[in-house]
Amino acid sequence: MKAITILGTIAVTVLFFFAVIFALASSHSAEVMTSRLLTSGILFIIGLTIIVGIYYTTRKPKTIIQRLEVSGQMKGAAISCPNCGAAISADQIKIVSGVPYVKCPYCGTTFEVTEEPKW
Repeated sequence: MKAITILGTIAVTVLFFFAVIFALASSHSAEVMTSRLLTSGILFIIGLTIIVGIYYTTRKPKTIIQRLEVSGQMKGAAISCPNCGAAISADQIKIVSGVPYVKCPYCGTTFEVTEEPKW
């Protein structure tokens, strides 16, 4: 665990503890009830803010690996831009909703890579 996670957990625990204490103390005295409930609510909101802050600072991006298994042998065919005819490298291919798209680095045209039939 990172130090920020440990310190944040301790701070949130202390804030929630005092929020509960102030909420319970508000039921004993009617004249200071609103100020104690307000203090309890503020402490609770600060605790939730710290939890959200820790979540967003410590989360890691998800890595998605897509693998394609084909039967038989495959040959790599050169991809060229249908607009300008420039050669496109394989690292320019992006998968969007399961469909491979390529953006030409020369003319900026985006097109779908289609598989031609073997016959």
